[in-house]
Amino acid sequence: MRRGSPFRLRRFLVYAALVAAAAFYLTPVYVLVLTSLKPTAEVSVARMWSLPHAWDLSSYAAAWAQLAPNLRNSLLIAVPATLLSALVGAVNGYAFSKWRFRGDRLLFGLLLFGMFIPYQSVLIPLLRLLQGLGLYNTLSGLVLVHVIYGIPITTLMFRNWMVNIPGELVEAGRIDGAGYWAIFRRLILPLSLPGFVVVGIWQFTQIWNEFLFAVTITNPPNQPVMVALQNLAGSQIVQWNVQMAGAVLAAAPTLLVYVLLSRWFVRGLLAGSLKA
Repeated sequence: MRRGSPFRLRRFLVYAALVAAAAFYLTPVYVLVLTSLKPTAEVSVARMWSLPHAWDLSSYAAAWAQLAPNLRNSLLIAVPATLLSALVGAVNGYAFSKWRFRGDRLLFGLLLFGMFIPYQSVLIPLLRLLQGLGLYNTLSGLVLVHVIYGIPITTLMFRNWMVNIPGELVEAGRIDGAGYWAIFRRLILPLSLPGFVVVGIWQFTQIWNEFLFAVTITNPPNQPVMVALQNLAGSQIVQWNVQMAGAVLAAAPTLLVYVLLSRWFVRGLLAGSLKA
């Protein structure tokens, strides 16, 4: 059956709208990258949209020289915090989705309540606790904070993912003599890899971009890149090309994660990892 011109017109309009929306959304990125490639003399509001007369990478060299240690700090924080919070969330999701015990619904609700506690309300007791543990102004302390704050959302994601795993598999494992941890390790974990990708991307992005805990808990030279990026602004003169280059460098790891894992991310979402 041939499709007529009204259908082709509607499809054209839909694609035109999508292209226009994408162009509008990417406009700040265009200005960001363009400004980062300009020499200082060409950086101005009047020439914001103009291509540079000569492409200049010196701003990236300057930004890298200042941000390299902080990029390393962010990696040392985001990677272990993501892995640990995902693992704890997977264990919790397994317990709440495949096992029943007294008070499980109440405990699950209280755990999810942690997602709605404002960060600002716990800063003072959090600082006192970290000082008491000797973890203030350390990367380990920031990792611990992100792991604890990530447990509610990772638990919810894994619980919603694991609910879709047939309960018959768990029953079959019990019949074969497998215990709680054996079922989790041999059955649930292999079937939850797409869920791990979704949770990993979510957690890595949130932890990498987080600012409030980072600026409160750490001081130089232990600050992550987002705090150091804000410190690139001088007190007298702001080198916008250097700041824009720093923003590109700071955003590159999360963009790389999305590019490399986008297929798994979409599969995990479509498979129900974020269903309520």
